Amino acid sequence: MDTQTNPTDLNATLTRLRAAQQRNVPTYRQRMDDLKRLRVAFKARSEEFAVAMSADFGRRSRHESLLSDTFTVLKEIDYTRRHLRGWMRSRRALADWLFWPATTQVRYQPLGVVGVIAPWNYPVNLALKPLITAIAAGNHVMLKPSEHTPRTSELLKQMLSEVFPDDRVAVVLGGPEIAGAFAALPFDHLFFTGSTAVGRKVMAAAAPNLTPVTLELGGKSPAIVAPDYPIATAVDRIAAGKFLNAGQTCIAPDYVLLPQASIPEFVEEMQKYISQRYANLAENPDYSSIVNAGQYARLKGYLDQAHAAGAKIVELAAGDAGKRVLPPTLVLDAREDLALMQDEIFGPILPLVAVDSVDAAIDYVNARPRPLALYHFDHDRARTRRVLERTVAGGVSVNDTVMHFAQSALPFGGVGPSGMGAYHGRAGFLALSKAKPVLYQARWTSMKFMRPPYRGVADFIVKFLTR
Repeated sequence: MDTQTNPTDLNATLTRLRAAQQRNVPTYRQRMDDLKRLRVAFKARSEEFAVAMSADFGRRSRHESLLSDTFTVLKEIDYTRRHLRGWMRSRRALADWLFWPATTQVRYQPLGVVGVIAPWNYPVNLALKPLITAIAAGNHVMLKPSEHTPRTSELLKQMLSEVFPDDRVAVVLGGPEIAGAFAALPFDHLFFTGSTAVGRKVMAAAAPNLTPVTLELGGKSPAIVAPDYPIATAVDRIAAGKFLNAGQTCIAPDYVLLPQASIPEFVEEMQKYISQRYANLAENPDYSSIVNAGQYARLKGYLDQAHAAGAKIVELAAGDAGKRVLPPTLVLDAREDLALMQDEIFGPILPLVAVDSVDAAIDYVNARPRPLALYHFDHDRARTRRVLERTVAGGVSVNDTVMHFAQSALPFGGVGPSGMGAYHGRAGFLALSKAKPVLYQARWTSMKFMRPPYRGVADFIVKFLTR
């Protein structure tokens, strides 16, 4: 393993990246070539990354790694390269009529150097997607991957050093001390993915430099199941999103709102789903471990507290504490003051909350901090429209879970406590570019009449404009 980056080296690295970016602003051809070389190098190491992630977690599904961390990154590169020329193209327009015959233009310029702090739960996807976006926008990048997935972080550093010169992309390794110093650097933009609590610290560290931030945080993402929606279908799609990566997903359904009468069937269908999809869970390679002992203890603490408070705990399979395999678990009748009802769960624990109607579910969601994702299961278009109009969330999938994240044409980002700013596709290109407005004045301009002393034509114009 490489030694950790020295905090005193961070400023020097940033200075080197910024000087190189200003000296040679990446052209369209350079950006396209960078992305192409990144794709080739990453695809060649996709299996190596899956092995590294599994080793970091203790056990991580190979298929889920290839889908969530490999496929999504390759798709983002392909989508970006396909559309980059159009995104970079300046946009011209006529000026407001009063200023004719002047014309206007919006030019898209790189910001400079973008800092990226990546999390541990999808350590490749959530490091490389922001990097892809930053490179596409013509920036240089300083990346801080997670210390909780050290093998993956080291592999990222090795690969990126082979693809990019060290004055275009730099990877720094280290723990909380490095992360804190990193967030305090005077970047031209800082991109952070992680928890809301750490997001507050990152924003505070960036504030003295007035560094613009994109914060991709988390929160308690609800799933609303309408009274007449098929429970078996809802379970199949909620479980697929919830137990992906053993629930260690920022947009995983955090709890389910459904009618009291539907809860027994929901529990029964979920038991069927787990027995069919995750036979012999403790040894099943398709079900991931909890990433470390601290996270496992946190999740067990949630369950112990809920059990002591009288909630019904339904373990859907047998886990293995030694391997940090926490089984899919439903929680019924949990009090609102319990930690698992207040905190983002970030694990394979799913509370079920009884509500009388979809409108009651809307009120429940609106009484809490705005979530990163919301999932509504309903075939009634009017009710679905009501949910979409009356709730605010970072993103929504209707009759499914997590799939909106995989859409390159859709912006992805939170709102309020679940984040600020958005990326993916053109939204990311715009977020990491400066849209520079330009006015081109003509040889003759009507503005010559608006000069002191203000009388005659100027007086008439002012009266007309302020009528």
